[in-house]
Formats: sequence, structure tokens, C-alpha cells
Amino acid sequence: MPRVALFPPIAALALLLAACASVPPVPPRALPPPVDEPFTIDGRLSARRGSDAIAVGFAWMHASPRDDLVVQTPLGQTLAELTSDASVPQAEVRMADGRREVARDWATLTERAVGFPLPLDGLVWWARGAPRAGAPHSVEIDSVGRPEVLRQDGCRIVYAYVDESTRRPSRLDLVCHDLEVRIVIDGWRPS
Repeated sequence: MPRVALFPPIAALALLLAACASVPPVPPRALPPPVDEPFTIDGRLSARRGSDAIAVGFAWMHASPRDDLVVQTPLGQTLAELTSDASVPQAEVRMADGRREVARDWATLTERAVGFPLPLDGLVWWARGAPRAGAPHSVEIDSVGRPEVLRQDGCRIVYAYVDESTRRPSRLDLVCHDLEVRIVIDGWRPS
């Protein structure tokens, strides 16, 4: 085989590499600044920390500064009603058996009520596919401009959507330190 026959493919490869090197990089897309709009969602939540686990249904109404969260068994029986008001700041849980507890924040309250410190202050934002306002974060955007992976407050949130035209997430998989949480959003309702 003559040496000249090898040169054209090598030259073509060199030209191709040179052309690729001169293409400017595509700037990363960023999320729009978060807006704290009211929402109401119904869904299911499962959480695991070590060998402890829970699975519940929920109805959550957010209208800043207030949040109301009804936690139910998988069969629909109310287990607890959680309420918070960021202007106070105070969170309260009323258990189905009549017990009432008050705490300064959601994490403390949910630790007492369900055994896990759920990061609900972050979830107010993360459920909408947005980073918590005013806190450092990183985000990976999917091919249609929606968040695919969000990292914030020591948590990694992975999003799933019903289809490519849907802007709101239908599932969130969270890993926060030793806590794993899966949230399936069955429906978004106007608030």
C-alpha cells in the first residue's frame, strides 16, 4: 500500500479537528430568577433514612408567607396537618390524635412529626423546579430548558417531567445528606 494513500484521511481528520476547535462553546443556559407564586399540589412522598422509611400522600397549598400541608396515609386518612407562617416564623403540626406541636422551622417540626427533618423550606422552591432564592446552587438544564438536576443546600434534586412540553416537574428525587426523598406530583391546581 503506497504511503500517499494514508495522507488524505489523516489530513481530513486534522482539518476536521481544527474546525471543531474553532467552534465557539455554547454558553450554559440559566434558569430565570425564581418568583414566589402561589401553588397547590397533590402528590405522594416517600422518604428513607437508614432503615427508617415512610410513605404518605399529601396536599400542599403555598401562598407566601403561609404554607398548609395535609399528610395522609396511602388510603387517604389524615395523619397530620402542618402549617407555617414565615412572617412569624413558626410552624405547627396537628396530629390526627389531637396532639399539637410548635417549632421555629419545618425541619424541626417534621423531624418530630414523621421522624425525618424534611427540607420543606427548600422544597417550596424545588417543587417548582427553581433554586431557593438567595442561596448558592448549581443546575443542569435539559434539552428543552428545564432543570434536570439541581444542587443546593447539600441536596441533589433530580427532576422528571410527564413529556417534553410540560414545564412543571411531575417527580423529584432528592438526596440530602443521609435522607432520600421521592416526591410524585399527581396534580397542580391553581391557588
